[in-house]
Amino acid sequence: MAASKLDDIDRKILAELQADGRMTNVELARRVGISAPPCLRRVRVLEEAGYIRGYHAALNREQLGFEVQVFAMVRLTNQSDAELAEFERRAEAWPLVRECHMLNGEIDFILKCVAPELSAFQRFLTQHLTAAPNVASVRTSMVIRCAKDEPGVPISLIGSQPDEF
Repeated sequence: MAASKLDDIDRKILAELQADGRMTNVELARRVGISAPPCLRRVRVLEEAGYIRGYHAALNREQLGFEVQVFAMVRLTNQSDAELAEFERRAEAWPLVRECHMLNGEIDFILKCVAPELSAFQRFLTQHLTAAPNVASVRTSMVIRCAKDEPGVPISLIGSQPDEF
């Protein structure tokens, strides 16, 4: 099912679930204006088609003791497919790394990291990240304040033309 095949009800379902994935099917059906059985069928179709990858709780990292958030820009010495895949495997295994994105340009990867305190991040940086094979350089930027943290996608723009953004 391509995004262009989503109808208004599908888009409403996705928007509501993205905002609150814990609501009951009955509540979801009420919000999107259909009865519960067809709503549940639509949700299952959206899940099977891959539009919905899962349901997660949005945790408060600071409340849980992870006061430090850092973006690490990593440059590798070798960008062969095998070396890129190996770095990705390492990043997946590091608990402090919460996101890992391969980029084009001067930087090969950007990592979003969290840590309970700066010294814990520094230990990770020196003992694991910069010490990893094939890492040429790492530049870090610590987050001072987050102005926007909105996961997901802007459902209201599905089907819009680029000049409408």
